[in-house]
Amino acid sequence: MMPAGLRRAMAVTDGLMLLYWLLTALVAFGLLHVPSDYLYRGYDDPLLVAWNWSFMPLDIAFSLLGLWALHRARLGLGWRGPAIVSLTLTMCAGGMAIAFWTLVGDFNLSWWLPNLALLLWPLAWLPGLLKGVS
Repeated sequence: MMPAGLRRAMAVTDGLMLLYWLLTALVAFGLLHVPSDYLYRGYDDPLLVAWNWSFMPLDIAFSLLGLWALHRARLGLGWRGPAIVSLTLTMCAGGMAIAFWTLVGDFNLSWWLPNLALLLWPLAWLPGLLKGVS
């Protein structure tokens, strides 16, 4: 059985990530306007826009795998494998973003905190999930 805390954390993280990409796509297609104060520095720079979109496959992959793990857990099926991969990819996405913002010297907490969360919260669950997995 999937622990309730893990279930909640994955549902929130994966749901919010899919919402982020939906909103990002709506902005990209001009269907939604977001004040520039809410966007990362350089949002209008084509290179940074490409950098941001380069995360989309990784973010969508960990979100869909996480939601699949939740679905499998509800059905009483094996959920541990998809959850481990989802959490690992979640950490990769957060770590890559933190590395980038560090390299460019941008320390905006509105971008650091969510990415630190992506990097760190899976660590609370991965060691336990990996026990007994060969």
